[in-house]
Amino acid sequence: MQQRIQAFVKRLKKEDVNMHGFILTVDGQEKAKAYYAPFAEGQPHRMYSVSKTMTGIAVGMLIDDGKLSLDDHICDSFRDYLPENPDGRLLRLTIRDMLRMATCYRWTQYREGVDENWAKSFFTGTPTHEPGTVFYYDTGCSQALAALVKRVSGQEVIDYLEERLFKPLGCTDERYWLRDPSGCCQGGTGLCMSLRDMHRVAVCLLNGGEGIVPAWYAKEMGEKHIETLLQSNEEEQYGYGWQCWRTRAGFAMYGLGGQLAIVCPEKKAVLSTIADTRLDPCGVQRIYNAFFEEVYPFIGKEDMAAQEWKLTAHALPDKKEYAIEKTGEYKFEEGNPLQLTSLRLEGDCLYYENAHGKAVLPFGRGENKQVPYPAWPGVPALASGGWVEDGLLRVRCYAIGNAPCGFDMLLCFKGGTVTVQCRRSHDPVTMEYDGVATGSL
Repeated sequence: MQQRIQAFVKRLKKEDVNMHGFILTVDGQEKAKAYYAPFAEGQPHRMYSVSKTMTGIAVGMLIDDGKLSLDDHICDSFRDYLPENPDGRLLRLTIRDMLRMATCYRWTQYREGVDENWAKSFFTGTPTHEPGTVFYYDTGCSQALAALVKRVSGQEVIDYLEERLFKPLGCTDERYWLRDPSGCCQGGTGLCMSLRDMHRVAVCLLNGGEGIVPAWYAKEMGEKHIETLLQSNEEEQYGYGWQCWRTRAGFAMYGLGGQLAIVCPEKKAVLSTIADTRLDPCGVQRIYNAFFEEVYPFIGKEDMAAQEWKLTAHALPDKKEYAIEKTGEYKFEEGNPLQLTSLRLEGDCLYYENAHGKAVLPFGRGENKQVPYPAWPGVPALASGGWVEDGLLRVRCYAIGNAPCGFDMLLCFKGGTVTVQCRRSHDPVTMEYDGVATGSL
């Protein structure tokens, strides 16, 4: 098994999966644990849509307490949010359908940066189809469920779960939940907690709720409650439970960018991961495949003492023989897609100006350097760079704060010009890093 874990680690590195950490538990015993520096044990990490599963657990507890029912209509708890003549399809929407993402909408109704009360937007949208019929992934649905927890319990979902889930499980690491502008927890995306505490919750669910999560809910939430056959990613085609995904061997809490708790009942195993794969559309599937192909078949075939790996976050390789130590300043034409005004290279640092202002981006050659995110004070980042061939430099920068995201940049220095090509993962701090532009000395 130790060799299989090593194969898992090597495969993810070879496939350039930007891992931050993982924990594997089998039959109640921790078998493997790794953190990729600078990420460390106990550190809160943005969990994105793992938040949905946690919100769903809170709803399940309220149902078990008799304060809600799966067949209640969600609108009955939000009459004050309804328009004057609400659509009948919205009125027919049940909590059961909310939990399994079978709403009456094709997409999320709230607009980040525009709407103040994200839950209210759910009740003022225009339905597109009959509820309870087909699956559409809808973060606004989870936001409405978080608001429902608040209305029924009188507590924000994080405070409710502190009392009912996290403290009883012994989750002692720092955690917090990002809010929408109205102050409500972002029920579908905003939970920030440690890898080991997320893992504790997943193990609790594997163990039937351990008397903390209602046993019936711990079992039913991971069952298939709706088909997801039209999803593009392989692991998302096994169906959806109650605010969690089915997999080829059980179910998973699944957050954007590789925040995963993969629960495998047959093997009594849980693999939990934190990562930022947002620059790679296949990144999360690479984690699933590496686990199910390198590790899962061998679980239970031999004993293994607990192993801890001390790793470092993946960085770009560097061919030093191609390095250019310094360039002059390049100017760009107005209106270019990257909105660049100027750029120059000095050693292992880029200096440039774009629509957001003047930016400085130092980077490690063949290694990560922890730096301030360019032109965004207070946002920490990891930056690495490497020369690919003569005149071609690649630089990659990941924000590592409350919203892990990043951009990947190629710079081709040729004659008196530089051509800059960028791609990004979607976030406000990456807005100026998508496209291509050429500048001249």
